[in-house]
Amino acid sequence: MPLSDLETRALDQHFLTSSYVEGYTASQGDATLFRQFRCAPPTHLCHLHRWYTHIHSFGPESAAFPKSEKDCLSLLFNDKEITIMVNTAVEGEGQQEAGAGQLPPPEEDIVTPQSVQASSNKGIDYDKLVDRFGSSRIDSALLEKFERITGHKPHRFLRRNIFFSHRDMHRILDAVEAGKKFFLYTGRGPSSTAMHIGHLIAFIMTKWLQDVFDVPLVIQLTDDEKYLWQKDATKKDNTLEHYHSLSSENAKDIIALGFDVNKTFIFSDVEFVGGDFYSNVLKVQKHVTFNQVKGIFGFDDSSSIGVIMFPAIQAAPSFSSSFPFIFGNKKDVPCLIPCGIDQDPYFRMTRDVAPKIGFQKPALLHSTFFPALHGASSKMSASDPTSSIYLTDTANQIKKKARHLHF
Repeated sequence: MPLSDLETRALDQHFLTSSYVEGYTASQGDATLFRQFRCAPPTHLCHLHRWYTHIHSFGPESAAFPKSEKDCLSLLFNDKEITIMVNTAVEGEGQQEAGAGQLPPPEEDIVTPQSVQASSNKGIDYDKLVDRFGSSRIDSALLEKFERITGHKPHRFLRRNIFFSHRDMHRILDAVEAGKKFFLYTGRGPSSTAMHIGHLIAFIMTKWLQDVFDVPLVIQLTDDEKYLWQKDATKKDNTLEHYHSLSSENAKDIIALGFDVNKTFIFSDVEFVGGDFYSNVLKVQKHVTFNQVKGIFGFDDSSSIGVIMFPAIQAAPSFSSSFPFIFGNKKDVPCLIPCGIDQDPYFRMTRDVAPKIGFQKPALLHSTFFPALHGASSKMSASDPTSSIYLTDTANQIKKKARHLHF
């Protein structure tokens, strides 16, 4: 029988302080509990979601988990005692057929702006992802062109395939070769007081690109996005003011990387959206249908109108006319966006709509994900403190987290 909403919330509370159903290693209790989920739990139940992705990463290896000492997991949640069966022998009729001790076979990697989950403990298959998304691999010819035009050896992130995929990077290099300028755009969705080391990948790359090309940079803090996607009404910090305050804290981490203060504009959506920027938001909204965003982002009839319209806000910084105080009346300055490949759906939509509203398509550089501390099946997540090393963690905190690595 599928778990109820109350049971999943109780489990989320359990996994806040426990890595497994019992003890310090996975057992058949974890495998049994896992089979009671028809799909991954929602990401706002971050502790339960972290446990689920970790157990999922074992695949058929779960059959070798040691026997559980418990028949059931007794939890106290909101003054109610909740009992969840975690013993294969008492799962119910029909559960003892061959193969019942194993987790379902691996499915396709899940890579969306809201969720990243590999189908195995080997991590994301980036070659398949490039083919699925229709982007281009960063190859030796592109790196040679980069070095020839800039006079700089490509960044180690490019040489080591940490940035592995692109859209139209050739066009940006051609513009530079012709003596034209472009601008950089990247961003951060503030969901924690401090950023973690996985967040640094895009910003380190962006800092280096700004230094090499000497170009303007805009950094979007999507405090509105984080507020709109937070569905847990019981969470104390589920307020717009909370996420806006996080954007200010995250800006401090970004500033510390040393971007050119004269050529960098960091803005919060809550504070900045309006004027010319909002004009471009409206143009995108008018030319993108609900069916299109439904297909790209998986929205359904229960999605709020806020999340449905948000992609247009993330699209608008791709266009130089959104920032007249930087570019004046220049509406055709090309844009390059370094980002994790999970953000690509936003910019596939942007590239599709750009010609319809008279703008250039933005170019992109895609990075791989920094694996979570639980294993390569998911990325570090700010919503799960146990999966990440934060920039504010002390040496002792990092040491403690390292003891529980699952690599």
